[in-house]
Amino acid sequence: MNAQPALSSLTTLEVGGPARNFVTARTEAEIIAAVKAADDAGEPLLIIGGGSNVVVADEGFAGTVVKIASEGYASNSADSCGGASVVVQAGHDWDDFVHQSVLHAWSGLEALSGIPGSTGATPVQNVGAYGCEVSQTIAAVRTWDREQKAVRTFTNSELKFGYRDSMLKAATSNGSPRYVVLTVEFQLLLGRMSAPVKYAELARRLEVEVGRRANSLELRRTVLALRAAKGMVLDPEDRDTYSTGSFFTNPLVAPEVAAALPADAPRWQTGEQVKLSAAWLIEQSGFAKGYGLAGELLTDHDSSGAGTPPAASLSTKHTLAITNRGGARTRDILAVARKVRDGVERSFGITLVPEPVLVGCSL
Repeated sequence: MNAQPALSSLTTLEVGGPARNFVTARTEAEIIAAVKAADDAGEPLLIIGGGSNVVVADEGFAGTVVKIASEGYASNSADSCGGASVVVQAGHDWDDFVHQSVLHAWSGLEALSGIPGSTGATPVQNVGAYGCEVSQTIAAVRTWDREQKAVRTFTNSELKFGYRDSMLKAATSNGSPRYVVLTVEFQLLLGRMSAPVKYAELARRLEVEVGRRANSLELRRTVLALRAAKGMVLDPEDRDTYSTGSFFTNPLVAPEVAAALPADAPRWQTGEQVKLSAAWLIEQSGFAKGYGLAGELLTDHDSSGAGTPPAASLSTKHTLAITNRGGARTRDILAVARKVRDGVERSFGITLVPEPVLVGCSL
Protein backbone atom coordinates (compact mmCIF):
# COMPACT_ATOMS: atom_id res chain seq x y z
CA MET A 1 0.00 0.00 0.00
CA ASN A 2 1.25 3.46 -0.87
CA ALA A 3 0.89 6.56 1.27
CA GLN A 4 -2.68 7.67 1.72
CA PRO A 5 -3.18 10.95 -0.16
CA ALA A 6 -6.13 13.26 0.25
CA LEU A 7 -8.57 12.46 -2.53
CA SER A 8 -8.69 16.19 -3.28
CA SER A 9 -5.26 15.74 -4.89
CA LEU A 10 -6.67 13.12 -7.28
CA THR A 11 -9.72 14.98 -8.59
CA THR A 12 -10.22 17.94 -10.92
CA LEU A 13 -12.58 19.53 -8.37
CA GLU A 14 -9.88 19.28 -5.66
CA VAL A 15 -12.21 18.27 -2.83
CA GLY A 16 -12.45 15.13 -0.73
CA GLY A 17 -10.84 13.73 2.41
CA PRO A 18 -8.27 10.93 2.79
CA ALA A 19 -8.51 7.29 1.74
CA ARG A 20 -7.94 4.62 4.38
CA ASN A 21 -5.88 2.62 1.90
CA PHE A 22 -4.56 3.66 -1.49
CA VAL A 23 -3.08 1.69 -4.38
CA THR A 24 -1.77 2.85 -7.75
CA ALA A 25 -2.26 0.09 -10.36
CA ARG A 26 -0.22 0.56 -13.55
CA THR A 27 -0.93 -2.72 -15.33
CA GLU A 28 -3.91 -4.96 -15.89
CA ALA A 29 -2.43 -7.53 -13.51
CA GLU A 30 -1.93 -4.89 -10.83
CA ILE A 31 -5.51 -3.63 -11.25
CA ILE A 32 -6.95 -7.12 -10.82
CA ALA A 33 -4.66 -7.90 -7.87
CA ALA A 34 -5.53 -4.67 -6.06
CA VAL A 35 -9.26 -5.16 -6.55
CA LYS A 36 -9.11 -8.81 -5.47
CA ALA A 37 -7.11 -7.90 -2.36
CA ALA A 38 -9.67 -5.31 -1.31
CA ASP A 39 -12.58 -7.66 -1.97
CA ASP A 40 -10.93 -10.56 -0.14
CA ALA A 41 -10.38 -8.27 2.85
CA GLY A 42 -14.00 -7.12 2.78
CA GLU A 43 -12.87 -3.55 2.13
CA PRO A 44 -15.15 -0.97 0.48
CA LEU A 45 -13.66 -0.16 -2.93
CA LEU A 46 -13.47 3.10 -4.88
CA ILE A 47 -12.02 3.23 -8.39
CA ILE A 48 -10.36 6.49 -9.47
CA GLY A 49 -9.19 7.24 -13.00
CA GLY A 50 -8.67 10.84 -14.03
CA GLY A 51 -10.82 12.07 -11.14
CA SER A 52 -12.85 14.36 -13.39
CA ASN A 53 -16.29 12.94 -12.63
CA VAL A 54 -16.29 12.29 -8.90
CA VAL A 55 -17.16 14.23 -5.74
CA VAL A 56 -15.86 12.62 -2.55
CA ALA A 57 -17.08 13.47 0.95
CA ASP A 58 -14.98 15.69 3.20
CA GLU A 59 -14.60 12.73 5.56
CA GLY A 60 -12.81 10.81 2.82
CA PHE A 61 -13.27 7.14 1.96
CA ALA A 62 -13.17 4.43 4.63
CA GLY A 63 -11.84 1.72 2.36
CA THR A 64 -9.42 1.07 -0.49
CA VAL A 65 -9.01 3.50 -3.36
CA VAL A 66 -7.48 2.02 -6.50
CA LYS A 67 -6.00 4.57 -8.89
CA ILE A 68 -6.13 3.16 -12.44
CA ALA A 69 -2.86 4.25 -14.07
CA SER A 70 -2.44 1.78 -16.95
CA GLU A 71 -1.39 3.49 -20.18
CA GLY A 72 -0.98 2.76 -23.86
CA TYR A 73 -2.97 1.74 -26.92
CA ALA A 74 -2.51 -0.64 -29.84
CA SER A 75 -4.12 -0.94 -33.24
CA ASN A 76 -5.08 -4.58 -33.83
CA SER A 77 -6.08 -4.03 -37.45
CA ALA A 78 -6.57 -1.27 -40.00
CA ASP A 79 -8.09 -1.56 -43.46
CA SER A 80 -10.15 0.64 -45.73
CA CYS A 81 -13.31 -1.43 -45.26
CA GLY A 82 -13.40 -2.16 -41.54
CA GLY A 83 -11.39 0.82 -40.37
CA ALA A 84 -9.04 0.68 -37.39
CA SER A 85 -9.58 -1.51 -34.34
CA VAL A 86 -7.76 0.14 -31.43
CA VAL A 87 -7.50 -1.21 -27.87
CA VAL A 88 -6.79 1.41 -25.18
CA GLN A 89 -5.71 0.80 -21.58
CA ALA A 90 -8.24 2.01 -19.02
CA GLY A 91 -5.91 4.51 -17.35
CA HIS A 92 -4.78 6.20 -20.55
CA ASP A 93 -5.57 9.91 -20.64
CA TRP A 94 -8.68 10.33 -22.76
CA ASP A 95 -7.79 13.55 -24.54
CA ASP A 96 -4.34 12.24 -25.37
CA PHE A 97 -5.92 9.25 -27.10
CA VAL A 98 -8.36 11.49 -29.00
CA HIS A 99 -5.40 13.59 -30.15
CA GLN A 100 -3.50 10.47 -31.20
CA SER A 101 -6.53 9.17 -33.08
CA VAL A 102 -6.65 12.39 -35.12
CA LEU A 103 -2.91 12.20 -35.85
CA HIS A 104 -3.27 8.56 -36.96
CA ALA A 105 -6.23 9.47 -39.23
CA TRP A 106 -8.64 7.36 -37.14
CA SER A 107 -11.93 9.20 -37.51
CA GLY A 108 -14.83 9.39 -35.08
CA LEU A 109 -13.59 10.76 -31.73
CA GLU A 110 -12.52 14.30 -32.66
CA ALA A 111 -15.71 15.95 -31.31
CA LEU A 112 -14.88 14.48 -27.89
CA SER A 113 -11.65 16.47 -27.62
CA GLY A 114 -10.78 18.25 -24.38
CA ILE A 115 -12.83 16.05 -22.06
CA PRO A 116 -10.73 15.35 -18.94
CA GLY A 117 -10.41 11.91 -17.42
CA SER A 118 -9.31 8.40 -18.31
CA THR A 119 -10.38 6.25 -21.25
CA GLY A 120 -11.76 3.52 -18.99
CA ALA A 121 -14.32 5.92 -17.53
CA THR A 122 -15.78 6.92 -20.90
CA PRO A 123 -18.00 3.87 -21.54
CA VAL A 124 -19.34 3.89 -17.97
CA GLN A 125 -20.90 7.32 -18.41
CA ASN A 126 -21.26 7.03 -22.19
CA VAL A 127 -19.35 10.29 -22.40
CA GLY A 128 -20.62 12.66 -25.06
CA ALA A 129 -20.30 16.19 -26.40
CA TYR A 130 -21.12 18.17 -29.53
CA GLY A 131 -23.47 15.54 -30.93
CA CYS A 132 -21.08 12.61 -30.41
CA GLU A 133 -21.05 9.80 -27.82
CA VAL A 134 -18.37 7.17 -27.24
CA SER A 135 -21.01 4.48 -27.72
CA GLN A 136 -20.95 5.29 -31.44
CA THR A 137 -17.37 3.99 -31.75
CA ILE A 138 -16.92 1.44 -28.94
CA ALA A 139 -16.71 -2.17 -30.13
CA ALA A 140 -16.08 -3.87 -26.78
CA VAL A 141 -15.05 -3.29 -23.18
CA ARG A 142 -12.89 -5.76 -21.27
CA THR A 143 -13.54 -5.84 -17.51
CA TRP A 144 -12.79 -7.60 -14.26
CA ASP A 145 -16.09 -8.97 -12.88
CA ARG A 146 -15.81 -8.71 -9.09
CA GLU A 147 -18.74 -11.05 -8.47
CA GLN A 148 -17.65 -13.81 -10.84
CA LYS A 149 -13.95 -13.15 -10.12
CA ALA A 150 -13.15 -13.42 -13.81
CA VAL A 151 -12.29 -11.29 -16.82
CA ARG A 152 -15.38 -10.57 -18.95
CA THR A 153 -15.68 -8.78 -22.27
CA PHE A 154 -18.88 -6.99 -23.28
CA THR A 155 -19.81 -6.03 -26.83
CA ASN A 156 -21.42 -2.72 -27.69
CA SER A 157 -24.96 -4.11 -27.64
CA GLU A 158 -24.40 -5.83 -24.29
CA LEU A 159 -23.32 -2.54 -22.71
CA LYS A 160 -26.86 -1.11 -23.07
CA PHE A 161 -25.76 2.44 -23.74
CA GLY A 162 -28.14 5.33 -23.08
CA TYR A 163 -27.85 9.06 -22.48
CA ARG A 164 -24.95 9.34 -19.98
CA ASP A 165 -25.72 5.75 -19.03
CA SER A 166 -24.63 2.16 -19.55
CA MET A 167 -24.88 -1.28 -18.03
CA LEU A 168 -21.53 -0.58 -16.39
CA LYS A 169 -22.91 2.51 -14.65
CA ALA A 170 -26.05 0.66 -13.55
CA ALA A 171 -23.80 -1.94 -11.88
CA THR A 172 -21.88 0.75 -9.96
CA SER A 173 -22.86 1.96 -6.49
CA ASN A 174 -21.30 4.97 -4.78
CA GLY A 175 -18.23 4.76 -6.99
CA SER A 176 -17.78 1.02 -6.44
CA PRO A 177 -18.30 -0.93 -9.70
CA ARG A 178 -19.10 -4.58 -10.21
CA TYR A 179 -17.19 -4.42 -13.48
CA VAL A 180 -13.76 -2.76 -13.33
CA VAL A 181 -12.79 -1.59 -16.82
CA LEU A 182 -9.43 -2.93 -18.03
CA THR A 183 -9.39 -1.93 -21.72
CA VAL A 184 -11.71 -0.30 -24.24
CA GLU A 185 -11.75 -1.32 -27.91
CA PHE A 186 -12.74 1.31 -30.48
CA GLN A 187 -13.70 0.74 -34.11
CA LEU A 188 -12.77 3.89 -36.04
CA LEU A 189 -13.00 4.81 -39.71
CA LEU A 190 -9.84 5.68 -41.61
CA GLY A 191 -9.43 9.19 -42.97
CA ARG A 192 -8.56 12.81 -42.26
CA MET A 193 -12.21 13.90 -42.31
CA SER A 194 -14.37 13.90 -39.20
CA ALA A 195 -17.57 12.05 -38.51
CA PRO A 196 -20.62 14.04 -39.73
CA VAL A 197 -20.96 17.24 -37.67
CA LYS A 198 -24.22 17.05 -35.75
CA TYR A 199 -24.00 20.08 -33.43
CA ALA A 200 -25.22 23.37 -34.88
CA GLU A 201 -22.81 25.64 -32.96
CA LEU A 202 -19.85 23.51 -34.04
CA ALA A 203 -21.03 23.44 -37.66
CA ARG A 204 -21.29 27.25 -37.68
CA ARG A 205 -17.77 27.64 -36.35
CA LEU A 206 -16.46 25.24 -39.00
CA GLU A 207 -18.56 26.90 -41.71
CA VAL A 208 -20.11 23.61 -42.80
CA GLU A 209 -23.72 22.44 -42.90
CA VAL A 210 -24.99 20.17 -40.13
CA GLY A 211 -24.45 16.59 -41.29
CA ARG A 212 -21.36 17.41 -43.36
CA ARG A 213 -17.79 16.44 -42.50
CA ALA A 214 -14.81 18.66 -41.71
CA ASN A 215 -11.09 18.18 -41.38
CA SER A 216 -10.61 16.25 -38.14
CA LEU A 217 -7.69 18.32 -36.86
CA GLU A 218 -9.54 21.56 -37.55
CA LEU A 219 -12.61 20.17 -35.80
CA ARG A 220 -10.53 19.17 -32.78
CA ARG A 221 -9.03 22.67 -32.54
CA THR A 222 -12.49 24.22 -32.81
CA VAL A 223 -13.92 21.96 -30.09
CA LEU A 224 -11.00 22.76 -27.78
CA ALA A 225 -11.61 26.49 -28.32
CA LEU A 226 -15.34 26.13 -27.64
CA ARG A 227 -14.73 24.10 -24.49
CA ALA A 228 -12.06 26.52 -23.26
CA ALA A 229 -14.45 29.45 -23.68
CA LYS A 230 -16.84 27.60 -21.37
CA GLY A 231 -14.16 26.73 -18.80
CA MET A 232 -14.37 23.05 -19.77
CA VAL A 233 -10.67 22.52 -20.52
CA LEU A 234 -8.36 22.15 -17.52
CA ASP A 235 -6.17 25.21 -16.97
CA PRO A 236 -4.10 25.48 -13.76
CA GLU A 237 -4.27 29.28 -13.99
CA ASP A 238 -8.07 29.47 -14.27
CA ARG A 239 -10.24 28.59 -11.25
CA ASP A 240 -13.23 28.28 -13.58
CA THR A 241 -11.78 24.97 -14.76
CA TYR A 242 -11.54 23.39 -11.30
CA SER A 243 -14.79 21.47 -11.64
CA THR A 244 -16.31 18.18 -12.74
CA GLY A 245 -17.43 19.75 -16.02
CA SER A 246 -21.21 19.71 -16.27
CA PHE A 247 -22.54 19.07 -12.76
CA PHE A 248 -26.05 18.23 -13.96
CA THR A 249 -27.25 16.18 -16.91
CA ASN A 250 -29.73 17.59 -19.41
CA PRO A 251 -33.15 16.35 -18.21
CA LEU A 252 -35.12 13.82 -20.27
CA VAL A 253 -38.84 14.50 -19.79
CA ALA A 254 -42.19 13.47 -21.20
CA PRO A 255 -43.48 15.54 -24.15
CA GLU A 256 -46.25 17.07 -22.04
CA VAL A 257 -43.68 18.37 -19.52
CA ALA A 258 -41.67 19.99 -22.31
CA ALA A 259 -44.83 21.47 -23.82
CA ALA A 260 -45.53 23.34 -20.57
CA LEU A 261 -42.24 25.24 -20.82
CA PRO A 262 -41.90 28.63 -22.53
CA ALA A 263 -41.69 28.44 -26.31
CA ASP A 264 -38.06 29.59 -26.32
CA ALA A 265 -36.88 26.75 -24.04
CA PRO A 266 -34.35 24.63 -25.97
CA ARG A 267 -35.51 21.07 -26.54
CA TRP A 268 -34.59 18.04 -28.61
CA GLN A 269 -36.74 15.01 -29.37
CA THR A 270 -34.97 11.85 -28.16
CA GLY A 271 -37.07 8.79 -28.90
CA GLU A 272 -40.25 9.05 -26.86
CA GLN A 273 -38.77 11.67 -24.53
CA VAL A 274 -37.63 15.26 -24.90
CA LYS A 275 -34.18 16.42 -23.83
CA LEU A 276 -34.04 19.85 -22.20
CA SER A 277 -31.13 22.22 -21.61
CA ALA A 278 -30.09 22.12 -17.96
CA ALA A 279 -28.12 25.34 -18.47
CA TRP A 280 -31.23 27.15 -19.76
CA LEU A 281 -33.32 25.91 -16.81
CA ILE A 282 -30.65 27.04 -14.36
CA GLU A 283 -30.31 30.50 -15.87
CA GLN A 284 -34.08 31.00 -16.15
CA SER A 285 -34.41 30.06 -12.47
CA GLY A 286 -32.28 33.05 -11.49
CA PHE A 287 -28.81 31.53 -11.29
CA ALA A 288 -26.43 33.53 -13.45
CA LYS A 289 -22.85 32.70 -14.33
CA GLY A 290 -20.70 33.22 -11.25
CA TYR A 291 -23.59 32.65 -8.82
CA GLY A 292 -22.06 32.48 -5.34
CA LEU A 293 -19.24 34.93 -5.98
CA ALA A 294 -21.24 37.76 -4.42
CA GLY A 295 -21.53 35.84 -1.16
CA GLU A 296 -24.97 34.30 -1.70
CA LEU A 297 -23.67 31.04 -0.27
CA LEU A 298 -21.95 31.18 3.09
CA THR A 299 -20.93 27.98 4.86
CA ASP A 300 -19.20 27.55 8.17
CA HIS A 301 -15.92 28.54 6.52
CA ASP A 302 -16.89 31.99 7.74
CA SER A 303 -20.22 32.66 9.43
CA SER A 304 -19.86 36.40 9.13
CA GLY A 305 -18.73 36.53 5.51
CA ALA A 306 -16.48 39.47 6.26
CA GLY A 307 -13.44 39.60 4.01
CA THR A 308 -13.68 35.92 3.01
CA PRO A 309 -13.81 35.06 -0.70
CA PRO A 310 -16.38 32.46 -1.70
CA ALA A 311 -15.09 28.90 -1.69
CA ALA A 312 -17.36 27.64 -4.48
CA SER A 313 -19.60 29.09 -7.17
CA LEU A 314 -21.06 28.49 -10.57
CA SER A 315 -18.48 29.04 -13.27
CA THR A 316 -18.27 32.58 -14.63
CA LYS A 317 -18.28 31.03 -18.11
CA HIS A 318 -20.93 28.30 -17.94
CA THR A 319 -23.79 27.74 -15.49
CA LEU A 320 -23.54 23.95 -15.65
CA ALA A 321 -20.15 23.87 -13.92
CA ILE A 322 -19.70 24.24 -10.16
CA THR A 323 -16.19 25.44 -9.43
CA ASN A 324 -13.73 25.33 -6.55
CA ARG A 325 -12.58 28.94 -6.21
CA GLY A 326 -9.76 27.89 -3.91
CA GLY A 327 -9.95 26.07 -0.57
CA ALA A 328 -13.47 24.75 -1.10
CA ARG A 329 -14.67 21.64 0.65
CA THR A 330 -17.20 19.15 -0.61
CA ARG A 331 -19.89 20.76 1.53
CA ASP A 332 -19.34 24.06 -0.31
CA ILE A 333 -19.74 22.43 -3.72
CA LEU A 334 -22.90 20.63 -2.59
CA ALA A 335 -24.33 23.85 -1.13
CA VAL A 336 -24.20 25.44 -4.58
CA ALA A 337 -25.62 22.32 -6.21
CA ARG A 338 -28.55 22.13 -3.78
CA LYS A 339 -29.43 25.79 -4.26
CA VAL A 340 -29.47 25.33 -8.03
CA ARG A 341 -31.36 22.03 -7.98
CA ASP A 342 -34.00 23.33 -5.58
CA GLY A 343 -34.37 26.59 -7.49
CA VAL A 344 -34.99 24.81 -10.80
CA GLU A 345 -37.49 22.50 -9.14
CA ARG A 346 -39.39 25.46 -7.70
CA SER A 347 -39.42 27.29 -11.04
CA PHE A 348 -40.21 24.43 -13.40
CA GLY A 349 -41.07 21.33 -11.37
CA ILE A 350 -38.07 19.54 -12.91
CA THR A 351 -35.46 17.88 -10.70
CA LEU A 352 -31.91 18.09 -12.03
CA VAL A 353 -29.79 14.96 -11.64
CA PRO A 354 -26.07 15.25 -10.84
CA GLU A 355 -23.70 13.90 -13.49
CA PRO A 356 -20.61 13.18 -11.33
CA VAL A 357 -20.48 10.20 -8.98
CA LEU A 358 -21.14 11.31 -5.39
CA VAL A 359 -19.07 9.22 -2.97
CA GLY A 360 -20.09 9.28 0.67
CA CYS A 361 -22.23 12.37 0.13
CA SER A 362 -25.52 13.36 -1.49
CA LEU A 363 -27.58 16.34 -2.58
